[in-house]
Amino acid sequence: MSVDLWPIGNCQVSALIDRAGRFVWACVPRVDGDPLFSALVGGAEPDSGYWSIGIENSVKVEQHYIRNTPILVSTHTDDAGNVLEVTDFCPRFVRTGRTYRPVAFARIVRPIAGSPRVTVKLRTTCGWGGTCREQIGGSNHLRILLDSMQLRLTTTAPIGMVQEERAFRLERPLHFFLGPDESFSGDLAETLEAMLAQTITEWQEWVRGLAIPLEWQDVVIRSAITLKLCQHEETGAIVAALTTSIPEHAGSERNWDYRYCWVRDAYYTVQALNRLGALDVLEGYLGYLRNIVDSAAGGHIQPLYGVLGEPTLEERFAPGLTGYRGMGPVRVGNQAYEQIQHDAYGQIVLCSVHAFFDQRLFRQSGREDFESLEHVGERAWQFHDQPDAGLWELRTRQSVHTYSSAMCWAACDRLANAAHVLGLEDRRAFWQDRADTIRAEIETRAWRPETNRMSATFSGDDLDASLIQLLDLRFFEPDDPRFIGTLEAVEKGLRRGSHMLRYDTEDDFGLPETAFNVCTFWLIEALHFTGRHADARALFDEMLARRTAAGLLSEDIDPTSGELWGNYPQTYSLVGMINCAALLSKPWSSIR
Repeated sequence: MSVDLWPIGNCQVSALIDRAGRFVWACVPRVDGDPLFSALVGGAEPDSGYWSIGIENSVKVEQHYIRNTPILVSTHTDDAGNVLEVTDFCPRFVRTGRTYRPVAFARIVRPIAGSPRVTVKLRTTCGWGGTCREQIGGSNHLRILLDSMQLRLTTTAPIGMVQEERAFRLERPLHFFLGPDESFSGDLAETLEAMLAQTITEWQEWVRGLAIPLEWQDVVIRSAITLKLCQHEETGAIVAALTTSIPEHAGSERNWDYRYCWVRDAYYTVQALNRLGALDVLEGYLGYLRNIVDSAAGGHIQPLYGVLGEPTLEERFAPGLTGYRGMGPVRVGNQAYEQIQHDAYGQIVLCSVHAFFDQRLFRQSGREDFESLEHVGERAWQFHDQPDAGLWELRTRQSVHTYSSAMCWAACDRLANAAHVLGLEDRRAFWQDRADTIRAEIETRAWRPETNRMSATFSGDDLDASLIQLLDLRFFEPDDPRFIGTLEAVEKGLRRGSHMLRYDTEDDFGLPETAFNVCTFWLIEALHFTGRHADARALFDEMLARRTAAGLLSEDIDPTSGELWGNYPQTYSLVGMINCAALLSKPWSSIR
């Protein structure tokens, strides 16, 4: 059974809803917090960690998003043809000049046909799988006492029936608001209905401003909305995924916590959203990056940080959780924050340089920003030929990785571009000279004439899907014989049917068994640019057929069975769908 979940959220909190309409994953007070609903990765008790609102004697649940929003509608039908509908959302809209995005989840239940009987089960977890303390707070609310905050469920449903999980007849709409432990001002039903309408408008207005391609519009819109859900808007940080510890394949123990901001993943995210004109995400992330660069004070940049910019993300196990489908461990934190990954310098510069050129931004970058960014360039120059853990974050060995070195080249090359637009020709020449020096070293030390391809490391003769990215970085042109030879070797060595592995050699956990979805999208881009347009479109269509019912992808896929694995929804995979759709689509001018 593949990962198959529907995300909702408001850029402060999010929840994942399963095909039965249950909240099975949601963390508070933000994406990297303690899971309030943890059924996705087990619990202290076998039937805990979820919030279900279901029909008695259910035979069918149908789900869809309200158009161009992350607002989910689940329609439940029982064996007698009675029907009820549940609308789930996290409020988000502008109020009193600010974006209202509370730590809150709203659910509206409506009778649609017949006389449905409904049961509400609110089974929260605290302290990473433990049982929460709950208490009746009055005639229409229930308190949930967490370590990080206190929550209150305010509802128009009979609170005793909710607490006792008793079925009752649904004869009118019911409203549920699970948020901060404070009195709900105003009429709950009227207020939630207004919140729903305002949240729909907010999201649809945001989508309306996207510059989407003609073809695959639904794919691009859903991917863009979900990428935005992965941004912690308060700081601008973009997390790699909304979950932790969904394994890369069965029993692999490759269970990682992705609820943090990787400089690399965020770079790819803003690159994709920039192509759609989603400048709000870019501007928020640039603010986050500036704070990271300031805190580094010209020193080491970590591969990842917490959503508030926290540098320390100590990794531990959560013993109270058994893991996804019982496949533990469940990890909290990520040891990769301690790693050396030199590609981060390039990704910071590549994101930041956009602000020197784009006149639409509220805050364009200037001389002071350039001088700050030069400190990052200095680190790229200093470490371009030094070993690191690489973008795949190997835990027990290091090499000089071609991808990392190429990112350091890109840092210097793009700084030269920024200096030129600022009229700083002496600094342009300075950084271009460094870029040329790094380029020459990569071309010499990574090229393998005997196999007619680039190696993934300077020291070996390694295959790695990241070599395809030399095209996206503009290190090679599509018709460069060196790139064509490299692409042929990577495709021959790492392609498994319609899917691409990252690499096919043993790492810290043995041989990888699943393909990495973004690598397949990189291949699609390369096929297109090298003239294999039909192959690119066919492969793209195959990847789209692998999406969940929500229209999304996780990180990994079994190349034989097509089963999805890994954390979800994964920003890399969403980026791949956006980039390939934009690249392969017919132009709008083709409409007649």
